[in-house]
Amino acid sequence: MAVKVSRVCNFNPGPAALPLEALERARNELTDFAGTGMSLMEMSHRSKEYEAVQREAAALLRELMGIPDGYKVLFLQGGASTQFAMVPMNLLAEGKSGAYVVTGSWAKKAFAEAKLFGRAVAAASSEADGWTRIPPLESVTIPEDAAYLHITSNETIEGTQWRVFPDTKAVPLVADMSSDILSRPVDVSRFGLIYAGAQKNIGPAGVTVVIIREDLIREPAFPVPTMLRYDTHAKHDSLYNTPPAFAIYMTKLVLEWIRDNGGAAGMEARAREKAEALYRVIDASGGFYRGCAQKDSRSLMNVTFRLASEELEKRFLEEAAKNGFVGLKGHRSVGGLRASIYNGVPTEHAKALAAFMEDFMRRNG
Repeated sequence: MAVKVSRVCNFNPGPAALPLEALERARNELTDFAGTGMSLMEMSHRSKEYEAVQREAAALLRELMGIPDGYKVLFLQGGASTQFAMVPMNLLAEGKSGAYVVTGSWAKKAFAEAKLFGRAVAAASSEADGWTRIPPLESVTIPEDAAYLHITSNETIEGTQWRVFPDTKAVPLVADMSSDILSRPVDVSRFGLIYAGAQKNIGPAGVTVVIIREDLIREPAFPVPTMLRYDTHAKHDSLYNTPPAFAIYMTKLVLEWIRDNGGAAGMEARAREKAEALYRVIDASGGFYRGCAQKDSRSLMNVTFRLASEELEKRFLEEAAKNGFVGLKGHRSVGGLRASIYNGVPTEHAKALAAFMEDFMRRNG
């Protein structure tokens, strides 16, 4: 079932689909930004033109997420994987532990990294469930010496997502929101720190957003390299060194698109419509398609599923590619199939994929 579109239906897990409107504007401004006669990629990050871009991006993020006073917005490099280390480097102290809810591949990586810098404990885990669900809130046990509780709000590989966040009381809640930031409204005041690689929901690869409560920006308890300290970047408004200027500019364009399309609430409505179209086919397939995540933990960002055999999955991928559907192969660590339906994926692309899935089932069931 071919889809008549000028661009493929992109379900890549990250870097992922970006809104066409943002890409077209970047194209139009590529060689002459704001009448300067040069590309943004060519100009000084100390110029007034570039600094305006960064200020506007931060202001948009504050507006769209409702970030209250008392929080800093930082634009950093190194991806979310560097934040796995920066969080314990900056927040752990003597006699304190980092508490982690271990929900899948990315949470496991964050947990393992924390162990390099101090005591890290699992406050809950879904390993016994084969990483197919988010642990029940009542199973989360925060130790008395916890410096913070870390969660991964959406596991891209396993396709699970937190629907309700734990109440950590006085313990700062830290969240890796790389794969669902700005896909739904979130009460930022419940968090001490949020970090997210931009390349799934709000921009391209190259910039990582950090939203941190100001009381957590302090001198680390242990020696930490200058570039890995939150206070370094907060003090210099993310301009301590040359920032990933073009990635921040693209993030600003995507944030403007999100604002113009209903904000976080608008993105959630789109996400639900896309996810429901795909899960409906899976659930009605009589077992032809098997969802990987338990229903109460299903992600609205990453729909993971299997077919009866790897041979049939290979055929599915080959036919999908011929019909303009790309990026559907599951992560190499787990196999299977995965449709990533981040903010930039048009609703009609998800619905077209659902139609293709039904057609493939009719021909192969």
